[in-house]
Order: sequence, then C-alpha cells, then structure tokens
Amino acid sequence: MDILSIDVETYCDLDIKNVGAYRYCEHPSFEIILFAYAFNDEPVQIVDLAQGEGLPEEVINALHDPQIIKSAFNANFERNALKNDIFFPGNMPPEQWQCTMVKALVMGLPSSLDMVGKAMRFEEDKQKMKEGKALIQYFCKPCKPTKANGGRTRNLPEHAPEKWELFKEYCKQDVAVERDIRNKLSKYQITEKEQRLWELDQHINDRGVGTDIALIEKAIQCDAEYAKKLETEAIKITGLNNPNSPTQLKKWIGERVGHEVTSLTKDSIPGLIEEAKDENVKRILELRQLMAKTSVKKYLAMENARCEDGRVRGLLQFYGANRTGRWAGRLVQVQNLPQNHLPDLDDARNCIREGRFDDVEFLYDSIPDTLSQLIRTAFIPREGNRFLVADFSAIEARVIAWYAGEDWRLEVFKTHGKIYEASASQMFHIPIESIKKGSDLRQKGKIAELALGYGGSVGAITSMDKSKSIPEEELPELVKHWRDANPHITKFWWDCDKAAKKAIREKTTVCMQFGLKFIYDPGVLFIQLPSGRKLSYLRPKIEAHQTFSGDKITYEGMEQTSKQWTRIDTYGPKLVENIVQATARDCLGEAMFNVTKAGYDIVMHVHDEIIMDVPKEFGNIEEVNGIFGEPIDWAPGLPLKADGYECNYYMKD
Repeated sequence: MDILSIDVETYCDLDIKNVGAYRYCEHPSFEIILFAYAFNDEPVQIVDLAQGEGLPEEVINALHDPQIIKSAFNANFERNALKNDIFFPGNMPPEQWQCTMVKALVMGLPSSLDMVGKAMRFEEDKQKMKEGKALIQYFCKPCKPTKANGGRTRNLPEHAPEKWELFKEYCKQDVAVERDIRNKLSKYQITEKEQRLWELDQHINDRGVGTDIALIEKAIQCDAEYAKKLETEAIKITGLNNPNSPTQLKKWIGERVGHEVTSLTKDSIPGLIEEAKDENVKRILELRQLMAKTSVKKYLAMENARCEDGRVRGLLQFYGANRTGRWAGRLVQVQNLPQNHLPDLDDARNCIREGRFDDVEFLYDSIPDTLSQLIRTAFIPREGNRFLVADFSAIEARVIAWYAGEDWRLEVFKTHGKIYEASASQMFHIPIESIKKGSDLRQKGKIAELALGYGGSVGAITSMDKSKSIPEEELPELVKHWRDANPHITKFWWDCDKAAKKAIREKTTVCMQFGLKFIYDPGVLFIQLPSGRKLSYLRPKIEAHQTFSGDKITYEGMEQTSKQWTRIDTYGPKLVENIVQATARDCLGEAMFNVTKAGYDIVMHVHDEIIMDVPKEFGNIEEVNGIFGEPIDWAPGLPLKADGYECNYYMKD
C-alpha cells in the first residue's frame, strides 16, 4: 500500500500548549502555511501555502483516497490541521492514517521527534533541525508590535525571506526524519488490534466531552474572590505589601518565632503552627495553607481548551505511558482528578453555579476543598443524555493472581470479592467473618494489598499509610505475613526476573504461562503479553549491582521524573508491575471495543474506568457491567467484574 508522509507548519493566534490541538485548529486565525510531503521513498516536496502555492492534484486525491495511508509524527495534529483548513475540507478519518509517534512509543522511545532521532542515534544531518524552535516562534505565533517592526503583530515570509527558506527546509527535514523512523521501526510491526485501538482513541478524542461553562466560570470567580479575601486578611495581620511572597513571609514569621524560617511547604507548616505561641503567626500559617490550596488550574484548562460547541477534546494520549501502553492525560489531566466525597454534591454544585459563595463558606468546611471536589462535575453529557460510568473492580489484583496462579485470591474474585478482608484473613489466620469494615485488621489488609503486590517492603507501606495507622515496629512482620500468604505471587516476581536475565544473557526466548514470553531481539528485550502486544526495553544489559550483591537488568528509556533519556534499572517485581498494568490496559481495550460495538459512545476513560455519553432511552448500566465482565479469549480463567452507575454529571459514586 502506498504511504504519503506529511508534516505541516501552521499559524494561529492561540498557544497550542494552553488550548490543545482541537481548539487551536478550529480558531478563525488558524491556517496551514507550509505542507511538506513525500510518497513512499520519493524525494520530499514542499508546498508554500503562505505564498500562494497550491497542493498538486495527486496529493489532494491521496488525502481522500482510503487506499493510501497517510503518515505523520503525532498524526492527531495533522488530521486536525487538514480537516480545519479551508484548503482541505473533509473528515480525515483515522482509519486512513498511521502515527509514527505511536510506533516510537510502542518501542519504548520518547514522544518528541527530536528526542526519538537522538535516542535512535541518527547521524546529525538526519535529525530534526535545531533552528526549528526559533523559526516556529517567529512564523507560527503572533509577535509583539514594536517601532522596529512597524507595529505588526505577525511575521510573514516577506519580513525575513532567508529565514523563510530555512523554515521550508526545516519542514522538509521533519518529513525525512519521520520517514526514517518509520522505516527503521518497520520490522517491529504493531498488531492490527493496536492500530484499531489507536483509531478508536482518535474517534474518542474527536468526540470530546461536554463541559458546564456556568460552573467553570463561577468556580474561577469564587476562587479569585476567596484568594483576595485571604490576601486582605494576611495584609491586615502582617502589614506586608505582598504576603504571598515566601521571602517576605519567612522573614516576618522568623522575627516572631525567634529563628530563621527556611521553608513554608505543606510539610513544614504544621510543625511551625505547633511551635508558634503568637496567635497572629498561627493564623498567618493557616492562611498560607489555605492560599496554597486555592488552585483552579483544571477549571482554567477546561475553559482554555473548550471548543466552540462547548466540548473539550484531546484529553487522552494514546500510549502515553510507554512502559505499559496505558493512556496519559493531557490538558485537564483527567487521570488525576480529585475525588468527591461531599454528601450533598448537587447542593454544593448549585451554590457555585448560582454564585452563592457565602453559602459555600458557611455550609462546607473549605472553599478550596469544595471547588476541588466539584472539578469532576464540570464534565457533563449532551442535552437529553446521561453518563454511564463503569470500571473494572480490583483489576490489577485480579490480573496478578491470575498470572501467578494464587488460587485463594482467584476464588475471592470469583465469589464475594472482598480482597482486603480475605487478605487479612489469610495473613493472620483468622476467619474472614471476624474482619469487619473499619477494623484494624481490615486496614492492615488493605494497606498490604495496595503496597506489597510489586515487591514493596517497609518503605512502600510507610508511603501508603499516610495516617501512620500501623506502628513502625509492626511493618517488617506485616511484609512477611503478606508474602507468606501469597507465595505464588512472590515466586512470579523472581520467575520473571530469571526469565528476563536468561533472555538477555543467552539472546533467546523464554516462554511462561498464558503465552507470556521474554524475547531477546538484537538491541531489544520484548515481553510479549497474552494479548499478543509486546512491551519494549531498549538496549538491555545485565550489570553488576552497585549497592546489592548480584546483578541487575538495565535498559535505555525515558526517566519519568527528569524526562531525560537515560539508562534505567529494573528487576523482577518491577517487570511484574509493568506486565500486570499492561495486561489490565489490554482488558480495558477489549471493553472499549465491546461497548463501542454495542452502541455506547465513549467520551473519556480514566485508568480502568470508561465514561459513556448515552441517550436516556438507550442502554443501561447492567448491560455495560455485563460487557466488562465478558471472558477474554486470550485470558482464560481471568475473572473480570465491573462496578458502574449512571449520573447527570461526572462524579465518583
């Protein structure tokens, strides 16, 4: 099949980082200014749309020909750009496109064209041009009017002809680099099901989700008024002209507590409050805590990204977590929305929507907390519809028990499903009936379950047990109890460790249960999942441990905190975490296909949960839960179950 490689450069008054690709591309100021392309391995061509050139007929025909694959790095942007530009009216269905960025992410590579070229060690002249960032700043964004530039607000080709010619070369080079990446990765084909899942993901992002603009605007207004009120009180107490300044505030507090204050973080403030004798100092520290909590970034993100029809699009990044293939959040970051536990959510929501901010302060403990809990509820279904929300119940715990053959756990999931109680029963050898909700033993079972499944020890429990409900001296024993109660899971960690090391050392394939395989391919360790999808670990090595005896597995990848391409350590329990989370993600993919086939429109999904925007007369949550629980052919014996509910705005049930 013929492939048309594409890269476009665009202009818009909006900043794409703030508003996202969908709103950016639909804005009246948006236009494509350069269009670079190549058919198959032919020379790259450039069309200067900004200076009146038109696309050749064969390119226009190819853009609408379902028999020609359109390929781009981050194809979602090219699709949006083309379907919104006046030159190319049309739908740009994802079924006719392939995304080289996704191919790179599947291989464990970074998500930027520049970094992929470096990670793949392309020669300097085969990489993305360094001048690109400055050229995009100059031609693709508004400029500040000055005397020197004649007061203009946009730079056009005639304002810098030499720069413009360089920009054309830059656009062509992007096509060449994208094509080189695709060609070099062509031997590592992604499965047909993954391609179809990306296409479904594009439809979900294109569909977007509705937003309640009245709630969003009032929440932002409420936050601004509350922050001003706190600031006014802080000025009155301190006499400082800017009590939000940490430097000014630390000095003011230090003078009153008798020593230098070096930190005003959420961790250090409670200690300072306890130490303070002066009531004014205590109140200022409390105000500081409250001011730190007043964040409406997600409301602002919704407002910024909201398209003309009131919907927010582009919230999900396919394969955003490239160690497991899970989705990542974009713009509003729906993957880390605050939970809501207000018993009268409707009332709180209406108070904000109607601007009754004094009522909120009177009725609820905290305005910042109330606004935070209402973020989810700003997502709303279409007129005449409701949301159906369903999520897998304890999916990771089910998957790890299935892989390891931990039969007592599988029996729990096939019957009552009370894994925290059952875990405590197994750990402490007491009848499950004697472990009640809210009891110490159930709490220990819960914390152990959440902290210890992937090789965690005392440190993992300490991080999970925020309230310090378990005495420190009991922690080592708790770890031992959990591991003794789950011998097959513990064995699975180290079976995977041995399998990975054997595959790397002997350059071979190690087969395990349910089709799980550790495969060495020159330069890559693949872990093939039961679904057929493969996880990738680039340039794997076995190296000596620096701090422990024995050796360790290392590979090249993107370090999550620093976002640097570097060498990363891993070991059996961490590989098991990747395998389990990736398998849970594949279960979600199956559910997404199945609910879509049944006629339910997905508008978002968060971790193991799917949100559907459904007419009130269509479908029901029992049917959706049943679809989630259907057996999966590649996972025989995996017991799946879903919990779900209906709602008139997004919420946690």
